Order: sequence, then structure tokens, then C-alpha cells
Amino acid sequence: MIFAPWTPMGYAELEVRRRVARAQLADERGDRGASAIEWVIITGVLVALAAAVGLIIFNRIRDEANSIVIPDAPGGGAGGGGGNE
Repeated sequence: MIFAPWTPMGYAELEVRRRVARAQLADERGDRGASAIEWVIITGVLVALAAAVGLIIFNRIRDEANSIVIPDAPGGGAGGGGGNE
């Protein structure tokens, strides 16, 4: 799945791809350090955590918005008077 780069998920995808490519390049040069792979794993975990927190916040806000009761307008709110009377 490819996300648009200007969205948060798109930026996260680009960042993960960049870090993976950097880790692969370091591996090809013989600069094998655990730190590059650790950064890729940490980034992936943080992206997943951010997505989960965002989803939780979104759902709570949506639930609160849906629980707001808006009373009808005084006088029935029929408006218009379609001429059928």
C-alpha cells in the first residue's frame, strides 16, 4: 500500500523506507552495526504506536460528537410550508 507523501502515514512510510535503504547501504559497505537495524525497528514501532493513538483519539472525538443532542427548532421546524394545507 502506498500513501500520499503529504499525509502522516505517507511521511511515515517514506521515513521507514529511507531508514531501510540506509541500513541496506551500510550493510553493502561492510559497516554492519546493529544500530541501523535497531533504528528501523524503533521507527516501525513508533509509527504503529502513533497510528494507534491517532485512531483512539479519532474514535473518542467522533463518539463525543455523535452524543451531542441538538433540539428541534421551536414551532416544529417544518419551515417552507409546501402549500399542502
